[in-house]
Amino acid sequence: MKNNLKQFLSVRNETLTSADLYFYGDIVSDWWGAWTDSDQYPEAIRDFLKAQDGKALNIYINSAGGSVFAGIAIYNMLSRHKGFKTVYVDGMAASIASVIALAGDRVIVPSNAFLMIHKPLAECCGNADDCRKLADDLDAIESGILAVYQEHLAQGADMEDIKRMVAAETWLNGNEAAKYFDVEVGEPKEYAARLTDATKRYRHVPEQMIHSAQAENHTAEMREKITRLTIEAITKGA
Repeated sequence: MKNNLKQFLSVRNETLTSADLYFYGDIVSDWWGAWTDSDQYPEAIRDFLKAQDGKALNIYINSAGGSVFAGIAIYNMLSRHKGFKTVYVDGMAASIASVIALAGDRVIVPSNAFLMIHKPLAECCGNADDCRKLADDLDAIESGILAVYQEHLAQGADMEDIKRMVAAETWLNGNEAAKYFDVEVGEPKEYAARLTDATKRYRHVPEQMIHSAQAENHTAEMREKITRLTIEAITKGA
């Protein structure tokens, strides 16, 4: 039941020639890791693409990222899709979501939205040898991510700059992202970047993003309070 619901929510405005795909949650490895209906995983994307074979896709992203291997798999599947793909970064495409965003044939990042690039993260529980191996594995994973970034560099951009920004954890708004990657700057949109528990691991989340998310949360709380009070008033009146 959960899987069917996720598929239904993933496809919107489907026509004979196009379909919409949303990455509005975390990127997870499989169905079991999808705690909300907005999380996406490779198997769901595979099934989605089979159903939309050859169609143009509008891909909307507002994600803090997630599983590197799941994200790389999704990037490769989207890259193979034969229909024209337009990616819209509505709030942020952070971490591995920035890789997924670059699978588009056209990528639009509004001036108030963000791409975030950084070194892959992992937790280690083990001895010194285990930790050294994990460090080597992370370096290998990073080289794969950098290879994707290199394929999508803006004209005149220097890969050494990308490597330095990855090492520093860098948040690029639309104007900045267009200097380094083959993306277009879009008009500002009133979307709050999706801040999740995954975002708490990042060191340099822009202040305006935090304030925007806090304002959105406050508005949602007020709406919920008004709805609750309205229902109570109606109930008492009945």
